[in-house]
Amino acid sequence: MIKVSVMYPYAAGARFDHAYYRERHMPMMKKLLGAACLYYTIDKGIAGSAPGADPVYVAKCDFICPSIEAFLAARAPHAQEIQADIANYTDIQPVLQVSEVVVERSEA
Repeated sequence: MIKVSVMYPYAAGARFDHAYYRERHMPMMKKLLGAACLYYTIDKGIAGSAPGADPVYVAKCDFICPSIEAFLAARAPHAQEIQADIANYTDIQPVLQVSEVVVERSEA
């Protein structure tokens, strides 16, 4: 199982519409990715490591997928539609990372 993280670095004055991202963009992504997205999470950055510090990322999402191949195959036919929708919620260039999920849920 893999996780595709899409992170939006914080920048003073940058625009990020959390409501649009949560209510429109991410549900659209889930629909487009279909079975290649088992589920997704959304984080809203609220603070950095020091008291009163700005967050490192204003927002972040994670797509949990069976494999990178499944994710890429599902995303490819919709790449232009996905890219075009980004302007509807932000002017921040996202940073992507693909990780292997080693522990999905900790009970300890």
